[in-house]
Amino acid sequence: MTRTTYRIDTIPGDGIGVDVTASAVACVDAIAERHDFAVEWRERDWGTDRYRNTGRMMPVDGIEQLRDGDATFLGAVGTPDVPDDVTLWGLLIPIRREFDQYVNLRPMRLLPGLTSAVQGADDLDIVVVRENVEGEYSSIGGRFGRGDAETAVQEAVFTRAGVARVAKFATDLAAKRGGALVSATKSNGIIHTMPFWDEVVAETAAGTGVEIDKVLIDALAARLVMKPTSIRTIVASNLFGDILSDLVAGIAGSIGIAPSGNLDPEHRYPSMFEPVHGSAPDIAGKGIANPVGAIWASAMMLEHLGETEAAASLTTAFESVLADGVRTPDLGGDATTQSFTDAVIAKVRASAS
Repeated sequence: MTRTTYRIDTIPGDGIGVDVTASAVACVDAIAERHDFAVEWRERDWGTDRYRNTGRMMPVDGIEQLRDGDATFLGAVGTPDVPDDVTLWGLLIPIRREFDQYVNLRPMRLLPGLTSAVQGADDLDIVVVRENVEGEYSSIGGRFGRGDAETAVQEAVFTRAGVARVAKFATDLAAKRGGALVSATKSNGIIHTMPFWDEVVAETAAGTGVEIDKVLIDALAARLVMKPTSIRTIVASNLFGDILSDLVAGIAGSIGIAPSGNLDPEHRYPSMFEPVHGSAPDIAGKGIANPVGAIWASAMMLEHLGETEAAASLTTAFESVLADGVRTPDLGGDATTQSFTDAVIAKVRASAS
């Protein structure tokens, strides 16, 4: 039987993205050896260094270079001397949109050995399904005039097809996770797009047996802090999902543990996986970045590729290391990025034997 080999593009990017990508690659290689598949890694030197040298975050044909891969793994992008809109719109957003990665999947639960920053979150287990290619993050708009008359206009774009497909993904997921789906909205104040969102989500879920709990975004943020275990699955627009998923990570203990998957659920194009902590320039180069988010994101990548047993084994390994008390400084420990990674690989190899 021929062993499967996956072609995965890595974009370590900037800051701690380089360190945590190395951790994810090492852990995937270890788990691949155990589960009898292989990975051909194609590293891309895309990021702000390239931008400074060429004026572009990635090559003109960057999308085409990724197209024949099975997945993409992104570390982080961004440095203080380059505006965030340049880094985001020069790399991350084009990949998401060209490959129609319309679901941003952000799971979060209280991991073994960690303590929540919020009381009553011991059973925290939330998945945020974020619409990922339209909504508030559109490029439609502009700035007009000068001086006191200067005006900025930003248009949010919601299509029926776009809302319906992310709502269907979330509804299907909620059916497996207890049958309730919280829909984040602000239809009392945003009078066109949010009532439209509410209508399409309700229509999509009709007849599925999934109960839709429509909650205003401000009330939902408060509920997550006060009663985080009352929610299991959330569907939200691009902006609301971005904010809520980081809030949930904070409740669980650290943004450093948060993974995400930018998914094309139909597998027409390669999906992209990343930790969500950013490039963290304040700790870049110190070797203390938390690799959990990156390792968890790589496990999500393996599951998306169909290597479900390998994904589960890798998840068990990093959770076991946390349960043993091995933690990086953001979690109150003294482990380095490398020592934590080594401990995960040791767990993988021990379980194999």
